[in-house]
Amino acid sequence: MKTKTIKKVDPLLLSIVLILLVFGLVMISSAGIIFSNVRFGDAYHLFKRHFLYGIIIGLPSMYLVSKIHYKFWQKIALPFFIITLILLGLVLVSGIGVSYQGASRWIDLGPISFQPTEIVKIGMIIYLAAWLTGKGSKVKDIKEGLVPFLIILGMTAFLIICQPDIGTLGVIVITSLIMFFISGAPVKYILGILMGGLGLVALLIKIEPYRMNRLTAFLDPSVDPQGISYQINQALLAIGSGGIFGLGLGQSRQKYNYLPEPVGDSIFAIISEELGMIGASVLVCFFITFALRGYRIARYAPDEFSRLTAVGITSWIVFQALVNIMSIVKLMPLTGIPLPFISYGSTSLVFTLIGVGILLNISK
Repeated sequence: MKTKTIKKVDPLLLSIVLILLVFGLVMISSAGIIFSNVRFGDAYHLFKRHFLYGIIIGLPSMYLVSKIHYKFWQKIALPFFIITLILLGLVLVSGIGVSYQGASRWIDLGPISFQPTEIVKIGMIIYLAAWLTGKGSKVKDIKEGLVPFLIILGMTAFLIICQPDIGTLGVIVITSLIMFFISGAPVKYILGILMGGLGLVALLIKIEPYRMNRLTAFLDPSVDPQGISYQINQALLAIGSGGIFGLGLGQSRQKYNYLPEPVGDSIFAIISEELGMIGASVLVCFFITFALRGYRIARYAPDEFSRLTAVGITSWIVFQALVNIMSIVKLMPLTGIPLPFISYGSTSLVFTLIGVGILLNISK
């Protein structure tokens, strides 16, 4: 009598994600205690919202998605991608899209509000994986490979630029280029797109003063320390104050309304301040291990679609973490994108966990 083999998800990858989630909750509780109390009159308001709308929704979603065979996503890749583009467009519609600090990045449907760009990350990865799989060796051809790829990328980029959300666009572009390269596209295509992308970034910086301010603050933090350079200076002060061993969990000084976005894109600075270089390095090691495990899953994936999807999801999460950390330690201009699994943000967390669920299913 034959016995059925039960295929399990990658235990190490799952363990890393769960540890990062718990760590994120701890740091949001610590970093957001002052901001929550001042803004909402409840020291744990942000912690509770992150737990209820991020963790409680995200973990079951990850579990359910991990049970769905990855080929399901290949079948619905095109309609799913079209829906994500429509959602991106709805952000710009008055009465549906919500503007915050000059950017229209949210859709408000009464009791439900979310950021479509987080859905687009998954939709783009799945569609590109399906499309590149169908193309096969034709990705090397200009008409069959390069031009259609640029059209797909260009449509998505245009809608994101209209919001605008250049940090997220950068993550999507780099993830897409990695998938394009892995599928067999020539290096000259990748280099050409990167050069064109740098030109576009230069143009976007020139036409929007706040982007030029971020670049100026990056090049010289001493310029306008109470204005455009304030956030990066406060972040570097937090990191420097932490030293090697940190001030201790909960002992951050910068979270006392000095450092902007202490639970958002600046949370790595609070981690460095409270847990020191050692704690920050351990966190970085977790993301490195996540990357190694994710790319290992891609290496042993059963077919081309699952291989490209695994590469895309892993690259998205790891590159986003890299950009967040590099911007906070002043290795690149501030971007305003969250640190995966750690930063406050329900939409980002839920869809990141859905991406992990797909990756876990492929790992079976």
